[in-house]
Amino acid sequence: MNITKILSDEHQTILKVIDAVLKECNEIENGKVLEIGFFQKTIDFIKNYADKFHHAKEEDILFKAMLENIENLHCNPIPVMLHEHDEGRKYVKGMDDGLTNSDTRQILENARGYCFLLQQHIYKEDNVLYPMAEEALSDEQKDLVNQRYQKIESELNKEMKMVDLKFM
Repeated sequence: MNITKILSDEHQTILKVIDAVLKECNEIENGKVLEIGFFQKTIDFIKNYADKFHHAKEEDILFKAMLENIENLHCNPIPVMLHEHDEGRKYVKGMDDGLTNSDTRQILENARGYCFLLQQHIYKEDNVLYPMAEEALSDEQKDLVNQRYQKIESELNKEMKMVDLKFM
């Protein structure tokens, strides 16, 4: 029973947005006019999908289940993962502030910072953290994690709109 495939699949969606953001940053640096709507949709995607939808499963379900089995982990990378989630939120706030201040440099700097952070972060989760979770948790615990994923997905789908990815 795999409890991290759904999270890895969500990472692929996040990485597609990151690729689009980096492409947009390069084009702006090469003379393209900054499209405010693109970055507004990017921020909306990050806040609603990456943070609220995806991170809710990681922080509120998977990480907690792993910490309940701390003795089965050969190390504890969760504080680093949580710190990086917080760092990502700071970059998003910086992008948002840049939009408010009409500061292209601030938008691009924070967009690139977020993208580079998340590329490394996702690599660590997919290749270190998730395999540790799969190894550390029992089948019963994995079943409970999957049930909790389904519950939170149901709750969040009711209260949030899924972000339109057509802007990429």
